[in-house]
Amino acid sequence: MMFSSKTLVRWPQQSLARGRRLPLLRQVVAGQPRRSLHLAPPFLLDDYNPKYQLLSSIEASKKRSRAYAHLSNCNLCPRLCGVNRFETTGVCLIGADVKVNVIAPHFGEEPCIQGHNGSGSVFFSGCNLRCTFCQNHDIAHQRNGFDLTPEQLAEWYIKLQDTGGVHNINLVTPEHVVPQVALSILAARDMGLTLPIIYNTSAFDSLDSLELMDGLVDIYLPDFKVWSKDTSRRLLKADDYASVARESIREMHRQVGDLCFTADGIAKRGLLVRHLVMPGKEVEAESIMRFLADHVSKDVFVNIMEQYRPAAHVGKPKKERRRRRQVTEPGGVQHEVVEDDATQVRYAEINRPVTGHEVFSVRKAAEQAGLWRFNDAPKHDGFAI
Repeated sequence: MMFSSKTLVRWPQQSLARGRRLPLLRQVVAGQPRRSLHLAPPFLLDDYNPKYQLLSSIEASKKRSRAYAHLSNCNLCPRLCGVNRFETTGVCLIGADVKVNVIAPHFGEEPCIQGHNGSGSVFFSGCNLRCTFCQNHDIAHQRNGFDLTPEQLAEWYIKLQDTGGVHNINLVTPEHVVPQVALSILAARDMGLTLPIIYNTSAFDSLDSLELMDGLVDIYLPDFKVWSKDTSRRLLKADDYASVARESIREMHRQVGDLCFTADGIAKRGLLVRHLVMPGKEVEAESIMRFLADHVSKDVFVNIMEQYRPAAHVGKPKKERRRRRQVTEPGGVQHEVVEDDATQVRYAEINRPVTGHEVFSVRKAAEQAGLWRFNDAPKHDGFAI
């Protein structure tokens, strides 16, 4: 098919000096409907080699030394516990070995992450946050699972690659085990790993931990949860969450840039930011979207998630509201009954699913901020790629 000069798209140059990009043209052929070109230049890769493959032996050796040093005096995550994890544990309750709950091909991620064969997901137990609404409470807060050394973890990466045929290695909640993760990636590289590494995080990461992961991670997948300090303190038990998340996400973008794909629609490099819409928190979500557009990139790929449900501590009866009353049984026998006051529950303000209007308002705020690359459902009956 031949195109005239009037129908060809010219991709605008990036305005790097001003720290932003000019809007991307979305109309390929005159007269055709506009559409979002997620796979168009500059987001399309001919091929991709994982970043850890490019590390020199000297750089890899330095990262190993730093990882062991951080385990001896754990100060990588923002909690700054300072404990020797070869001897004890800090807030995350995890020592020198990682505790893993599930390792398997996973089909519950974004289409560009899971593809047809699944994402090779490693769900770490423990967490450096204490989210009251945690959707994976049994994994993150209860330390369920089995212990693995970094070398054993690397062997599992190889199994996922060679036997599972997955598209990537997806490290879920790794913030508190960054030294062990770094060691496992370097070990897996020596064993023949060739898949991209995904760092799937709550965004409560320190710059020191991200510096250690620089050159090892291909895709950063942070979940920017809330914006205000009051909400962070109440729901995440971390006063400084939002400020840490802002700093971390900017550093992640500096390392890997905007999300890029190969021609099969599978993401291979870049930043994908998630936001779980929370009941009554639309204003905070709007602030998050403006931050991403104004201080990260208007081309950042965003997944606005609507699957929030009351979980973990949300909706549980307040213990202090339990009441006692005397009950008289037939025959005059009395005994005391303890009842929960069902009208008083913990975190009542988020004890409901989100509404369609709340999700719509967050999406609208994102578009008004200038964001345009979203994880939308496909408009066809095939795979969502």
